[in-house]
Amino acid sequence: MSGRRSLVWLGLTPEPERELPRSVAALRAPRRDTAAVPPELADAEHRRVQRLILRGTRRSWLRYLAEVTHLVTAVADGSRPGDRRAALLAGEVVLDHHHMLIGLPGPGYDSTAADRRALEEAVRALRTGTTAGTDSTGAGTGIPASVTGAETTHGTARGRA
Repeated sequence: MSGRRSLVWLGLTPEPERELPRSVAALRAPRRDTAAVPPELADAEHRRVQRLILRGTRRSWLRYLAEVTHLVTAVADGSRPGDRRAALLAGEVVLDHHHMLIGLPGPGYDSTAADRRALEEAVRALRTGTTAGTDSTGAGTGIPASVTGAETTHGTARGRA
């Protein structure tokens, strides 16, 4: 790796590398159950994440996380079938990552603002079992009625969902 290339983006946390591959593979898989994800899909996703970390750039990493955000929000809003537990885990990991970008130099935090907002809504919907973008009447408020006024958490709730 070049001494001129900024690698500060690699110093966040190991959770994305550890936790995203299986969850993202489940979201990409045609089946809806994380337990039914063929090992080869999880392995391929793990290799993709590993390649991004070892040979990628901040920009390519954030593009990957934007793909994950799209998968998570699509499951949360019901426009794509998928394992909601896998979507919740992936959403929490990416959201945590994006919150931590505030402490790093560069435009990462500002450039992920729209994804953070979308993930916050999706995570709320996935935790409460509602559909992102609707309230209890089906109106498109973007915030489920069951969590209106709730504080946004900045840590994960793995194990509490």
